Amino acid sequence: MNERLNEMIDCANCKAYACYFKGKIPENCLMNKEKIQEIYNASLKKYRNDERIRNLALNAARVEGEGYLRWTRIEEVMEFAWKCGFKRLGIAFCIGLRDEAKALMDILRHNEFEVYSVVCKSGSIAKEEIGLKKEEKIRPEKFEVMCNPIAQAEILNKARTELNLILGLCVGHDTLFIMHSKAPVTCIAVKDRVLSHNPLGALYARHYFRKRLYEDHM
Repeated sequence: MNERLNEMIDCANCKAYACYFKGKIPENCLMNKEKIQEIYNASLKKYRNDERIRNLALNAARVEGEGYLRWTRIEEVMEFAWKCGFKRLGIAFCIGLRDEAKALMDILRHNEFEVYSVVCKSGSIAKEEIGLKKEEKIRPEKFEVMCNPIAQAEILNKARTELNLILGLCVGHDTLFIMHSKAPVTCIAVKDRVLSHNPLGALYARHYFRKRLYEDHM
């Protein structure tokens, strides 16, 4: 992809959003680019012809339509699973959200799902095993267990889960889990220890966090 096209992949700075509101398409819009149009056509072909993908996309749209401004995230996940015919659910959760994981499992089982859960510290492997130096740990003088998202995913793969739910995995650990999960993955909550697991708080209050968010890290 050439440099000029890279400059065009910038939807966040669009002032028209003609893709959603219709109207005149801006000259620099992705929808005006032939190479990007090929991507749209290929994606539509997948939605139409791949039964698994079509099932996920169609039921996601149905949940959006039926639950818009009515259902909580947990309700949406359950409705999505029901519509897709998923009964075996996995929960990959952070040790810091173990109480929330227990509450979530109770809700899902009450609604007749078969639920499996794996904590991030499963395996009890020392952080030094991946090359972390003592001074890089949270508490340098103490034994610390690394998060093990690959094992979380593989254990849930072994359980043959049909949909896996991420609950509070750290940045990067969630990435590794998604990479290794055979089942589709959706997120119940993300990790943000500073903002009570609400990362958007930093955007809504970016005037307050400006110094930290715009600091030069290079």
